[in-house]
Amino acid sequence: MNSHEEIRNSGIMKGYISMKTGKIKVNLENGSEARPIALLVQEAGKFDSRIYLEIGTKKVNAKSIMGMMSLGMANGDEVEVSAEGEDEEAALDGVCKFLVGEM
Repeated sequence: MNSHEEIRNSGIMKGYISMKTGKIKVNLENGSEARPIALLVQEAGKFDSRIYLEIGTKKVNAKSIMGMMSLGMANGDEVEVSAEGEDEEAALDGVCKFLVGEM
């Protein structure tokens, strides 16, 4: 198992496309301040997959600095991370490692 609590194949199979998701608890010292969010957006930008973060009913594109700032993510929040695309497993792993402070 990777650094995040749970990874699962969501079972969404539309023309061979699946989606990977994981739930993690955010462990970033500065939470949603501009610098860690900018670094998270950079990390997400390394991957071709579509990557989303969801807290409660709000879901944002992890590659969007404005979307990520609007999420209001705080240290200790439980976040669902989803990735869909050719490198979805690596994308999910990279973003989750960042969010739990392993990068």
